Amino acid sequence: MAAARVVAERPETGVGPNRLDFKTKILTAVVVLANVLGNFSLSWGMKHQAAKLADSPLAYIQTIFSPWVLLGTTLLILWFLARMTLLSWADLSYVLPVTSIGYVFTAFLGKYFFAEQITWQRWLGTLAIMVGMILVGLTTPNTTAEAREHGR
Repeated sequence: MAAARVVAERPETGVGPNRLDFKTKILTAVVVLANVLGNFSLSWGMKHQAAKLADSPLAYIQTIFSPWVLLGTTLLILWFLARMTLLSWADLSYVLPVTSIGYVFTAFLGKYFFAEQITWQRWLGTLAIMVGMILVGLTTPNTTAEAREHGR
């Protein structure tokens, strides 16, 4: 209850709702792309280093600093920081479903770059994620401000 009050009592930023919505959509795209590309880079790097990992503990350190793994780690750090910011701007019930489009992109990358076999059940699940993301994306990112305006 106290947490809801703290969120509801946040000071106004002076930024109009359209500008905030635009910034939220741009940051949402950054979150999705950083996550997808970070996971892709990390996976690519690990698939090309896997044989070396069984050799010695030094191989793990070398793997961490290989270009693809380092790029993936950097992008995932960017994803984490951008997601933290996005969660401060928009509702959790908006952020999680909308950023789930990254799972769809990841499925396509897995199929076309790693030759993964994706069953019809996975494609059906991917379609369900896309439909859910579209439905949530049509709503406003932050209902807290709306509730305050309507006196709730």
